[in-house]
Amino acid sequence: MANTMSYRGYTARIDFESGDDIFVGKLLGMNEPIIFHGASVEELRGDFEFAVDHYLAECEKMGQKPEKPASGKLLLRLPADTHAAVIIEAAGAGKSVNQWISDTLAGALSKWRG
Repeated sequence: MANTMSYRGYTARIDFESGDDIFVGKLLGMNEPIIFHGASVEELRGDFEFAVDHYLAECEKMGQKPEKPASGKLLLRLPADTHAAVIIEAAGAGKSVNQWISDTLAGALSKWRG
């Protein structure tokens, strides 16, 4: 994915604010907004890592479980005919529906990421 950084399982979207001449990042998939910035890529990465480490330390200090961007569970609603086609494709591949969907999405993402 373009314009992202990852650290300790957290991914952030990076934007450039030309008016302030700085990079601004925001952690993705989080309910609590965690935002950081930097005038250079090095400064941005340092502030990103500090923000994640600080968030994790605060959670530990408060006895809270840190929010994760993804749990690994996905509820997916499909039209009945698509669901039926997925069942058939999975069976034909000798896979569970869950494994077939997981493999198919992973393949699509690897092509998308290039």
